[in-house]
Amino acid sequence: MLCTITLNTARRSAPTTVSLSRFFSAAADRVSVAGLQVDSGLYEFVESELCNGTGKSADQVFTSLSTLLDEFAPRNAELLETRKSIQRTIDQWHLNNNVNDKPVEYHEFLKEIGYLTNPPASDVKVRTSNVDSEMAQIAGPQLVCPVDNPRYILNATNARWGSLLDAFYGTDVLPESDGLEKGTKYNPARGAAVFGEVNKFLDLAFPLTNGSHADVTSYTVERGALAVTFADGSTSGLTDASTAFTGYTGSPDAPSGVMLHHNGLGVEILVNRGHPIGAGHNAGVYDVQIESALSTIADLEDSVAAVDAEDKTNCYRTWLRLMKGELTASLGGNRGERTQNSDSIYTSPSGEQEMLIPRRSLMLVRNVGMHRYTDAVTLPSGAAIPEHVLDALMTSLAGLHDLNGTDVLLRNSRHGSIFIVKPKMHGPDEVAMNVALFDRVEDELGLPRHTLKMGIMDEERRTSANLGACMEQAKDRVCFINTGFLDRTGDEIHTSMEAGAVVPKAQIKGSTWLTAYENNNVSVGLNMQLAPGRGQIGKGMWAAPDNMADMMAAKIAHPQAGASTAWVPSPTAATLHALHYHYTSVLDVQNEMLAVCSAETETERAASLARLLTPPIMPEDDVAKLKLNDDEVTRELENNCQSILGYVSRWVGQGVGCSKVPDIDGLQQMEDLATLRISSQHLANWLHHGVCTPEQVDTVLERMAAVVDQQNEGDAAYNPMAKDVDASFEFQAARDLIFQGRNASNGYTEETLGMYRRKVKGACAGGAETIVA
Repeated sequence: MLCTITLNTARRSAPTTVSLSRFFSAAADRVSVAGLQVDSGLYEFVESELCNGTGKSADQVFTSLSTLLDEFAPRNAELLETRKSIQRTIDQWHLNNNVNDKPVEYHEFLKEIGYLTNPPASDVKVRTSNVDSEMAQIAGPQLVCPVDNPRYILNATNARWGSLLDAFYGTDVLPESDGLEKGTKYNPARGAAVFGEVNKFLDLAFPLTNGSHADVTSYTVERGALAVTFADGSTSGLTDASTAFTGYTGSPDAPSGVMLHHNGLGVEILVNRGHPIGAGHNAGVYDVQIESALSTIADLEDSVAAVDAEDKTNCYRTWLRLMKGELTASLGGNRGERTQNSDSIYTSPSGEQEMLIPRRSLMLVRNVGMHRYTDAVTLPSGAAIPEHVLDALMTSLAGLHDLNGTDVLLRNSRHGSIFIVKPKMHGPDEVAMNVALFDRVEDELGLPRHTLKMGIMDEERRTSANLGACMEQAKDRVCFINTGFLDRTGDEIHTSMEAGAVVPKAQIKGSTWLTAYENNNVSVGLNMQLAPGRGQIGKGMWAAPDNMADMMAAKIAHPQAGASTAWVPSPTAATLHALHYHYTSVLDVQNEMLAVCSAETETERAASLARLLTPPIMPEDDVAKLKLNDDEVTRELENNCQSILGYVSRWVGQGVGCSKVPDIDGLQQMEDLATLRISSQHLANWLHHGVCTPEQVDTVLERMAAVVDQQNEGDAAYNPMAKDVDASFEFQAARDLIFQGRNASNGYTEETLGMYRRKVKGACAGGAETIVA
């Protein structure tokens, strides 16, 4: 356990406000700059690390921040108030109208209040330039990783290439049956089965003019072409010899590495007859590495539990070291350190040139949303500042180190860009403000216009309904759009809170709006000419990191739908998902879809928007019509409560923003704030509409607290909840998220989580301590 905490509060009483001033932001720990009060640790980091080598000082940086805040803090507040005003108006309309009976009137109402805006003219297209090929040209997997964990983010950035042999051997993609068990030591039978699967892939992606890769006894380079020899002495070559073979290492007559490309993705055959694996292979092949995570989002948002200046500084430090190519992490014990991979040099097929092979993911950084405020820096009034403004300046300044870097083998962007993903934007006006913010950050840092590229997370309902208009506002910056089922569903539920009780979570995946949403994202991205050629169209996360066989069956739907990237939960998952981009040419799919999208009529577009705006509401007599009995309601409550408690217990108690969390059946799921948002909003909605009672929820919460405690009993840092739920910050945070969820702005969870996390940090900073709330 981390520390002893006592919370004197009634579980069912109204929430109370706790002053945290005795734990944080003491005046002695602040530095005054340009009217701002800056946390001293953050100031020291900026002065001694972030500014080093840039020609800037911390005073200059925070003076720039002060200038940005003068302009954007009031605009930020106005736009947040607009969100609230729109939500109040929508709530009132739903109280007076049945949306299922009045879909046309609902659509017109949304236009009248400015929720829906006009789409861009047909000749308005994305004009973003200097986007690296990993986003603009090549389709492949993407990782999202919390930037507060150096070891995790190093694994992610180094996941550009992955062993196909390891991916097959170590996962359930290859069943453990008929003597193919993984066991505790190497199983030659399983190894042979792995090579069988790898050879099938090689034959599919790189077919030989005759024969199979399974029968090759040597790979050589002859007159600029790849030649293979079989046991009987016969030879063959690649069917697509002109484009598939792209380079080699070692000597032409005995290469140690053979580089192939298919659908833009690299595949590397590694040869060493002295290697334990290579010694048993006909051609001495000991591994086949495939290009995997083309890009990675270093996350400051949904997967990070950063609640104060200390946390933020640690995040900025990791991002800075990534951009400088200096990030390291201990492997534990005496195993040394992990570092960032350097790019490697291959010889061209002709033997006359050298070619650079990227060995790291292209890194993007996700800033926080506009609704987040931080007291790491405060205004002259003492008020907290919009956190995303601080993020924009800090992460851009860190990116300057990459742009000015001299080591070509550790360069992130080869086109002089810094990639920033912007989450939680609601509609084109908010995108426009963030575009203006990027303009001003570039001015303050002396960067050429449009150096900062913008990723637009299509995860809020008003953005989905106006995606084209949002992209128009950022047409010179947008490099990425993607869907996110969990956050988008959370906003769907919150926006339609007064419309009625939503269907059970499992049924939401079959809702009318969800299919329309996924299709709309790709259609708009193609029509706006983001892809192919200027950026990515992305799809969401596979959340079950241990279920790779299921992922391989399901996630091929993403490239088949025209998405040029999709999120995966691990480097191994990236290697396996990369196969889907060999099986499907996303470029061909996008070109076919573009022809269809371009021919879409106004009537068809209006029908698609109507489907997008259809809330997932139960019939009027809700529970009865859906035939939900008490057991089914209880099961839904248990699933949601267990999920919420499992995640919140780590976020609040340990500061872990993303991890594998066992579900109610013990299956591991990757969870972050998006998971929490949908679960808490779903229960808030059911409480509001009487599908369940407060007493039912409290009963289930207490029962699930015991389940979660048991699931975490091997974690020494875990704070048990069930023995005294009234004294558990973790339990109280989870309960507040449900019972106050209806009134939480857009259903966001960070304010509640941050308050309770700071209580835990404050109590632990003082040792065993009693906090009275």
